[in-house]
Amino acid sequence: MRRHAALSAGLLSTGALLLCAGCSTATTTGGAAEPATDQAPVVKAAVAATSKGPARMDQKIEISDGGVNAAITVTGDVDFAAHKASLAVDFPQGGISHLDEVLAGKQAYVRGASSGLDDDTWVVVPRDTAVAHYVLRAPLNDPEHVLRQISAMRRVTEAGSEKVAGVPTTRYRGMLDHETLTLRMDPETRKKVDQARDLVGGDLPAYGEAWVDQQGRVVRTRMSMDLGGAHVTVTTGLSALGKPTRVTVPSDDGAVPGSGVTGILTG
Repeated sequence: MRRHAALSAGLLSTGALLLCAGCSTATTTGGAAEPATDQAPVVKAAVAATSKGPARMDQKIEISDGGVNAAITVTGDVDFAAHKASLAVDFPQGGISHLDEVLAGKQAYVRGASSGLDDDTWVVVPRDTAVAHYVLRAPLNDPEHVLRQISAMRRVTEAGSEKVAGVPTTRYRGMLDHETLTLRMDPETRKKVDQARDLVGGDLPAYGEAWVDQQGRVVRTRMSMDLGGAHVTVTTGLSALGKPTRVTVPSDDGAVPGSGVTGILTG
């Protein structure tokens, strides 16, 4: 686990951030370019439409730092309208490789070694006060948090058409500003990101993308940040939109109350 703790911490290391201190974020030409129409309202509308019903979620979190690569997957059923989700979190390279989560209203249920108990016991913790401990991670892997960040993209432009799982879509791309990047972030982690922003003299190079189908719903999102020696990409696929899902909420009688959970699997 020591190796993977260093990997995650490296994404916020001063050395990596200094590599992009001199990176240019724009180029200029002799003539003034015609400003593109901001497509942020299109993405916001698509997020709102997606949030009205259920979906199947398949997420991949890819982290690289100093030549070391790791990937975490989060899969399961989501009912955005009911604010529920049943998720399986897997990290094959980690000392703790699997975690189960059920999100229901303002509560979250976590089962697995990362909870500090045996693999069969649910720990129930507050969902609405959970925080993210890593860049571009959602608190408790909450899919609603992902859509919230994508909905907040700035300077959104249309980036072409392509098929996602055979479905025709339009891709939109925008920037994630500092407030969006640090949304519900742990204070200690946010302090490091604040310091990094000061080092580079502006917002960090964080980007978001959304693929919107012909019914105006989000079917894929991607958030990424490249710090030269360190890179993180979070790709979230949403399929079976509108089709019934099953989220079974554990009984509180058999769950152990907790104040929160930590670890790379829970964000």
